[in-house]
Amino acid sequence: MANTLRTLKRDFQACFERDPAARTTLGFLEVLFTYSGYHALLAHRLIHFLHATLRIPVLPRILAQIVRFLTGIEIHPGARIGPGFFIDHGMGVVIGETAEIGENVTIYQDVTLGGTGTERGKRHPTIGGHVVIGAGAKVLGNITIGSHVKIGAGSVVIHPVPDNSTVVGVPAEVVRREGVQKASAALDHGDLPDPVEELKDRIRALQKEIEAVEETLKNQARNKN
Repeated sequence: MANTLRTLKRDFQACFERDPAARTTLGFLEVLFTYSGYHALLAHRLIHFLHATLRIPVLPRILAQIVRFLTGIEIHPGARIGPGFFIDHGMGVVIGETAEIGENVTIYQDVTLGGTGTERGKRHPTIGGHVVIGAGAKVLGNITIGSHVKIGAGSVVIHPVPDNSTVVGVPAEVVRREGVQKASAALDHGDLPDPVEELKDRIRALQKEIEAVEETLKNQARNKN
């Protein structure tokens, strides 16, 4: 019971720590009555208890469906979610049955933690602690996302991601490895590397290499003549 209360307290605190809009005089009332992400998470804590601990059939799925209808957030009763979880905005979030989420994770709207294939057993991602997942990102399959990871908005992650990394793109690739031991919950997308600019830089570098090879071939031809 004590652990449950601590978890609920950390979930509530996460709203204020990671959303400046909640830091008002009556912010606690705003969170209690207007934060759909918090509502969905609070309901999931109870639904998961019914599903995983009491092993009550059918009812948890029905309750989860009602929560989905009310909040726009779909969390399967079987998903395991650590304390300090924060869903910002929330609409369109989908978290699958065998997904596992560590502590102090932040996700934005339209994020999917989905499965691949039709096999039973573990088929959804495992997310480490202190991870930030940008809006519209998809993390698919039985893969592990390390701790202190940032996933850029709109990315599609289908391979494991090491600790202290930033990934972007479709499919997502590691574009930065950091020694910093905590990802910023704000996920300032302006600070993320631009994959298009990086591609342009690679093309320019290849062009220079091609020009150098062409110049070498011309010099060799002149020497033969």
